[in-house]
Amino acid sequence: MSKPETRKLETKLKMKLQEPVATNLLRRVMIACATAILVIASCAKPALSETKDGTSDRKIVTRIEPEYPETLKRLYIGGLVRMEVVVDPNGKVETVTLLGGNPVLGQSAMRAVKQWKYAPSDAKEKFVVQLAFDSHR
Repeated sequence: MSKPETRKLETKLKMKLQEPVATNLLRRVMIACATAILVIASCAKPALSETKDGTSDRKIVTRIEPEYPETLKRLYIGGLVRMEVVVDPNGKVETVTLLGGNPVLGQSAMRAVKQWKYAPSDAKEKFVVQLAFDSHR
């Protein structure tokens, strides 16, 4: 083998050996960035209108039960639906955002929660509401 061919092979071999090192370094940097973002996000303070633990002391004056979609009930599909609810000082539900759960059950739950009325309060509040759909009832 000639010297130029040997050098080309050596260069290719060095490049091959350096690829895993570069990939490993990139992976470590990405993990460090993700960890930093999670730490910063967990230290963030909630908005003023949001309650500390996501629950509210406000009493529900009018509660409409969600409609259980017949198809899901027949197929024994149930579960827990989590929603973020914003209630104005007069007790009217302003917005409902689906946080988790089956999307079809979530739509039914959101329709019902939008009709709820809470006791009046001094300020607008944001909290999490959970509704369970039991397919065996």
